[in-house]
Amino acid sequence: MSTMSSTRAEPEGAYRDATREMKGLTARAEKKLLLRLAAAMPGAVTPDHLTVLGLLGMLLAGAAYALSGRNPLFLHLSSLGLLVNWFGDSLDGTLARYRAKLRPRYGFYVDHVIDAFGATAVLGGLAASGLMAPVLAAGLLVTYLLYSVHMYLQTHVLGRFFLSFGRVGGTELRIVLIVVNLATLAWPSLELFGLRARLLDVVGVAGWAGLVYALVTAVVRTTHELYRLERV
Repeated sequence: MSTMSSTRAEPEGAYRDATREMKGLTARAEKKLLLRLAAAMPGAVTPDHLTVLGLLGMLLAGAAYALSGRNPLFLHLSSLGLLVNWFGDSLDGTLARYRAKLRPRYGFYVDHVIDAFGATAVLGGLAASGLMAPVLAAGLLVTYLLYSVHMYLQTHVLGRFFLSFGRVGGTELRIVLIVVNLATLAWPSLELFGLRARLLDVVGVAGWAGLVYALVTAVVRTTHELYRLERV
C-alpha cells in the first residue's frame, strides 16, 4: 500500500506517485488492445489530439441524446460518440506512456476536467431528450461529481487512484450505455407493477442507486483506512 508522508508538501506528488488501480471486467484485454493501438499510431498524432477527440465524442453523445427525443435513431449517433470517447479518452494516456512523454499533473487535471464536462454533456442531453426525467439526470450528475471529488481526494491522501469500482470501470459503463441505447430503440417503455415507465428512467434509477452505494461504500472505507493510519 502506498501512503503519503506527512512531511511531503508538493502537490504534484499525489498525481505523480499515485498507484493506478484498474480492475474492470475488460481491463486486461483493453490494456493489450490499447498498447497495440499506441504502437500503430502515426507520429503526427499526439496524446493531446486524442484527449480533444475524447471530449468531442462526449459532446457528440450529449447532442445526439438531446435530439433522440425527436428521432430515436439519434441513439445510434450517441453510441458512436461513446465509442469515439472511449478511443480518445482511453488511448491518450497509453500513448503518452508508450512514447515516454508523460506530464502527470497536466494529464491528471485535463483528463478529469474533461470527464466532468463530458458527463455534464451526456446527462444534460438525456435530460433534454424526454427519454429520461430531468430530475433523475440531474441526480445522476450530482452523484457522479460527488464520487469524482471523493476519488481525487483519495488520490491525494492515499496515493492510490482507482479507475474502477469493483469490476465496473469507464469502459464497462460505456458498453452498458450502448446496450441500453439499442434496447431503448426496441423497448422505449416497460410495464412494472402495473405502471408504465420509460426504460431510461428505470435504468437511470438503478444506475443512481448503484452510484450512491459505490460513493457511500468508498467514503466509509477510505475514512476508516485514514483513521487507522493516523490514529492518535
